[in-house]
Amino acid sequence: MSLRANRIAALMRPVTATALIDAPRDRVFDFLIDLSARAAFMDHFLSDYRLERLDPVGVGAAGRFRLRHSGEWMDTAITEADRPHLIREEGRGGRLNAVPAHTVWELSEGASPDSTEVTLTFWTDPPTRLGRLKELAGSTFYFRRDLQRALGRLRQIIEGDEQVERVGVAGGAHLPAGVR
Repeated sequence: MSLRANRIAALMRPVTATALIDAPRDRVFDFLIDLSARAAFMDHFLSDYRLERLDPVGVGAAGRFRLRHSGEWMDTAITEADRPHLIREEGRGGRLNAVPAHTVWELSEGASPDSTEVTLTFWTDPPTRLGRLKELAGSTFYFRRDLQRALGRLRQIIEGDEQVERVGVAGGAHLPAGVR
């Protein structure tokens, strides 16, 4: 890798957003581990959200969506869940789904035992120089802004005890009762 490429790679940093939610960690974890609820607080920058598996909860749950600012499709799947501290997701996006994407949700106790500090970190590993340059050119700004807003909306939902509309799997209602 050339010196110039090293500088570009060194400039790319994960995008992080943090929020303090006035609710116990277990409650926040239970909400985040269910991918069918993601659209409720992330629909301002995600569209066409759909589940990839019948069971939207826990390791193996997966979703697919379109990013509003770029129009590109991305997918994500929960690969690790350490209750009530960590949720790790891996996915792909971009042209031909060639760009690996990573999402980490870290939940720690807030100032009081009944509050939770949520830290959301997102980053991609573009395999090409052009992809890395596109990230530097502005998509990082959009993600930072959108993720911070998403955490604010998450706080409103959880603190307000709102019932959210959950995304279902197409045709899931037509399956026999024992299959779900």
